[in-house]
Amino acid sequence: MGYRELWRTQGVPALLVSSLLARLPMLATTVPIAFLAKDASGSFRWAGVVAGAYSVGTAIAGPLWSRTADRRGPRRVLLVTGLGWSVALLAVVLLPAGQFRLLPVITVVAGALVPPISQTLRAAWPRVVDGPALRTAYSVDATTQELLFMVGPMLGATAVSVASPRLGVLLAAAMSAAFIWWYVLRQPEPLDRGPRTQVPLTTRQLLWHRHRLPLILAFAVWIMSFSGISLAIVAFADDHGQRLVAGVFETVWAFGSLVGGAVAGALPGRGTSHLWRRAALVAAGMLLCVFATWSPVSLGIALAVSGLTLAPAIGALYGRLGALTPDVAKTEVFGWMSGAATGGGAIGAAVSGAVIDGLGVRYVWLLAAVLAVLATVLLLRVPPEVEESAELPSAGLLGEAA
Repeated sequence: MGYRELWRTQGVPALLVSSLLARLPMLATTVPIAFLAKDASGSFRWAGVVAGAYSVGTAIAGPLWSRTADRRGPRRVLLVTGLGWSVALLAVVLLPAGQFRLLPVITVVAGALVPPISQTLRAAWPRVVDGPALRTAYSVDATTQELLFMVGPMLGATAVSVASPRLGVLLAAAMSAAFIWWYVLRQPEPLDRGPRTQVPLTTRQLLWHRHRLPLILAFAVWIMSFSGISLAIVAFADDHGQRLVAGVFETVWAFGSLVGGAVAGALPGRGTSHLWRRAALVAAGMLLCVFATWSPVSLGIALAVSGLTLAPAIGALYGRLGALTPDVAKTEVFGWMSGAATGGGAIGAAVSGAVIDGLGVRYVWLLAAVLAVLATVLLLRVPPEVEESAELPSAGLLGEAA
């Protein structure tokens, strides 16, 4: 079984577990910061602005940190950003409620200091495994990160419900300081693959590519959709007077994704696998939620069903992007993917906040379904995964002949 062999590979368990713990604080801040902004301002529109500011900071700085990690090694970058992110969260905690208009400024800085954990992890996998095990590693990465979406928001929501949003943010800062160092120590050394024959790509060559660009844009559109749903979950829970329900919904949604990814990763691959088909299932799951907002139970069921489609699609996208990118640029391309995604998240959070205040929670899921359809269209021309990767046609810049 692929999972068993991967887990027995030296370095894989420690790298995976440490990365999950290092990323946990980032998810634990989602609910507390949203409630902190809403409580201070009285508006979910402002909560969307604050979440959007955080995403903008990440979108701008993420690719720069990834490029630096690619050139100078990830350890120093991870330590500097991990410490800086914790300090920025502490500033959020200490900000007086009457100064809530400064929250977007502080969260932009916090977003710019988010450690590039996911990017360095996806660049590290080829240094630990290769061949079919590498595809399994990307699938496991996409699947196990759903544990973060189960535990992280629930942890933050529990802190909000039991104590206050400020305690939730403070808890995330403390966890980051405790966990980031372990992930830094687990970074693998580069494999000795002989002399390099590839020259580094320019940013234009890396991004303006007929397959890589649609993959990056589709992922950004997905995150735009997901960030809106996360804010809608918070608003739905607030409308029903049960803030803890926000963490429960995030957990149910993530659990569905965990199950879907685990099942998809265990199934044997055969023939060709078209990414756009998995993207179409994501859109169908979003549409289902539109008709399930009449009660917490129905929405919880719809979120679980919708979640089944997420990890399989995201894992397949990771694999396609990695396979269509030269080795010398894998870290950077995942950095640009994360930057584009957080930029999409900024737009999604801001727009969804306005939709909630102006139209209602239900219409956020309709917006999410439309965005998921757009992602499906973007992925129509991406070549499918086949059993023999050598059979894939070579890909060039946009405008080159196919």
